[in-house]
Amino acid sequence: MDDFIVLEEVEKIFSVRRKTGFLKRERHEVRAVDSLSFTVARGEMVGYIGPNGAGKSTTIKMLTGILTPSGGRLRVAGIDPSRERARLAHRIGVVFGQRTTLWWDLPLLDSYRLAHRMYRIPDARYRENLDRLVELLELRTLLDTPVRQLSLGQRMRGDIAAALLHDPEVLYLDEPTIGLDVVSKAKVRGFLRELNAASGTTVLLTTHDLQDIEQLCSRVMVIDHGRLMYDGPLTGLHEAGESERT
Repeated sequence: MDDFIVLEEVEKIFSVRRKTGFLKRERHEVRAVDSLSFTVARGEMVGYIGPNGAGKSTTIKMLTGILTPSGGRLRVAGIDPSRERARLAHRIGVVFGQRTTLWWDLPLLDSYRLAHRMYRIPDARYRENLDRLVELLELRTLLDTPVRQLSLGQRMRGDIAAALLHDPEVLYLDEPTIGLDVVSKAKVRGFLRELNAASGTTVLLTTHDLQDIEQLCSRVMVIDHGRLMYDGPLTGLHEAGESERT
């Protein structure tokens, strides 16, 4: 299946109430995603960027089945995410940079053991994946540490490992390097590059750090006000925006 992720005229509209006077509120519609169409091929690593409020996280949440589109057609590996969330969950991994999927007061290893049971990963496959991820992400000395005691960079690496234990075919990364220092960013980028090259994992990366895109992605999509403004190589984006670096 060449087109692993397919969006056709996808929309997401939220209904919100705004205060217009004392004890008065009016209902307004906010179009977070507006007629969005694109495809991502299996094994591709794509940057998905745009300003705050552009619709990036809303798109990711629709791709995972957390949100249901208001209109259009959306498929991941031929599956409708909002209708078959449980089936899709075994084929995707998700990392939200500002939220953790790890259990805050438990040692890091216990979160992995819970994922082992939740995803029903065969024992041999779980041990093999855990050893590989722990080695690549340098987590060996942290496995017995409660998650709340980890630094941001350590927790982020722990979250990425948790998202990959069940061998997902696609990995969604929402600000995976936010707040990280230079060394931690380099470790995360190096791991993602190796993961994509070795396993052919499809990666959709949203970030405000252009270095993430430059070092990892050959293709970038720009979204603004819920609409796709650019889709192509990073060099073309620089030319279109006449960007300069000082």
